[in-house]
Amino acid sequence: MKLIGRKREIALLERFRESKEPEFVAVYGRRRVGKTYLICEFFNEEFAFSVTALNSSSKTEQLGNFHTALRKYGSKTTCPPTNWYDAFEQLIALMESSRLKGKKIIFLDELPWFDTRRSGFVTALEHFWNGWAARRPDILLIVCGSATSWMIGHLVKNKGGLHNRVTQRLHLAPFTLREAEEYLVYRDILWERIDIATAYMVLGGIPFYLKMLDPRLSCAQNIDSLCFEKDAPLRDEFDILFASLYSDPARHIKVLEALSKNRFGLTRDDLLAASGFNSGGGATTVLRELEQCGFIERYNDFSGKNGRHIYQLTDFFTSFYLKNMRGNRQLDSGYWQKSVGRSRYNNWAGLAFEKLCLAHIEQIKQALGISGMIVTPFAWRSARTSANGRIDSEDASTVSGQDAPRGAQIDLILERSDRAFNICECKFASEEFVIEKDYALNLRNKIAAFRQETRTRKTIFLSMVTTFGIKQNKHSGMVSTEVTLDDLFR
Repeated sequence: MKLIGRKREIALLERFRESKEPEFVAVYGRRRVGKTYLICEFFNEEFAFSVTALNSSSKTEQLGNFHTALRKYGSKTTCPPTNWYDAFEQLIALMESSRLKGKKIIFLDELPWFDTRRSGFVTALEHFWNGWAARRPDILLIVCGSATSWMIGHLVKNKGGLHNRVTQRLHLAPFTLREAEEYLVYRDILWERIDIATAYMVLGGIPFYLKMLDPRLSCAQNIDSLCFEKDAPLRDEFDILFASLYSDPARHIKVLEALSKNRFGLTRDDLLAASGFNSGGGATTVLRELEQCGFIERYNDFSGKNGRHIYQLTDFFTSFYLKNMRGNRQLDSGYWQKSVGRSRYNNWAGLAFEKLCLAHIEQIKQALGISGMIVTPFAWRSARTSANGRIDSEDASTVSGQDAPRGAQIDLILERSDRAFNICECKFASEEFVIEKDYALNLRNKIAAFRQETRTRKTIFLSMVTTFGIKQNKHSGMVSTEVTLDDLFR
């Protein structure tokens, strides 16, 4: 099977393979995103040595697994190593006896799983690299892991013997809409872009999930088959996913649950309160780990308060699971097909489309003609708006008053280096979106509230991001620029 997309990653791997220096490459990204597949396909399984760690296994089992892999690649040793120093010494002996020409590629997959309690694995890895591999220009060491926080903390930002030893790092992101479309076409799934976007809003750009789509079924039928039917393959995916990433995922899940209930996201303090956390190191670690693994995103909050951020749940499948699957007692074989077009479905689609836009800011910038300038994305919430998006009670009197605009929330603001803002409104619709009178008033209120509370003197453009564009009427002229679903596929 050919590699879809991943042009940047393929170029980097080619450079690593042709390098005349020893290379230590750390590959990380969300579980199921295709890290192992990329490495195995690019190098066509032509490794000098390759091993995948065992999940939730003891040190003895990991060492036995490592020894079995050594034997597979030609090691003559008959005794399994008793510690990781011996294991890497056996690997060195295997490499020094190898007759392979060019780069000898060593691939250690799911590296964090090797690091069992008191195993000494990281120290032994340090010794292997510093004492031998770093002096061998014919060595390309590739380590891969889904526990992104472990990969960053123990390798990329290691403060011990591996400090600055990783020569390259490769973060593998989910497919964009364009790459997802290319992948589905390759698999003979010839859907309209609205259906591809809908599937993306459920599954995200995760190749492992997209591979499960059946070309014989519609988008809605596929979602039923994957998520809602009895024994559906993704019914237990959420629990499996987090159990594989964190030893105690309960705290992480509480954060995700809190964010799933707040479409506008939460500040750190609001999030900790909603999750039942006390502010401190433990909470900081949980937030950092979720952010590094790609489940949440932290955006600057354009509120005038230095260092304040808005956290949002950005992983599509996690959001879909918590909103539609977890605790749902109405599940049956046609649940999702029956939901299409109803209020619950429309509410979900509107929120998911906002996430889709946030995941494709570069494409939005290109469509707006501002990709060549410095652009900083922000979220903003009026001081008159509470954490749940409602107008605070003490400001209720200003709603119909003339002195100040009422509370408002803006999900995406693009601050441009040419002294201008694009305030972006994202709307999912099955046809051209109609700006009615009440919605037009709401938009004007948002702009007025933002201008008044931030006291900005910069130019403000209202940009609409919709599926099929805006229907022309007497209110559509207030929109400066339009972005459509096709633009997100660029």
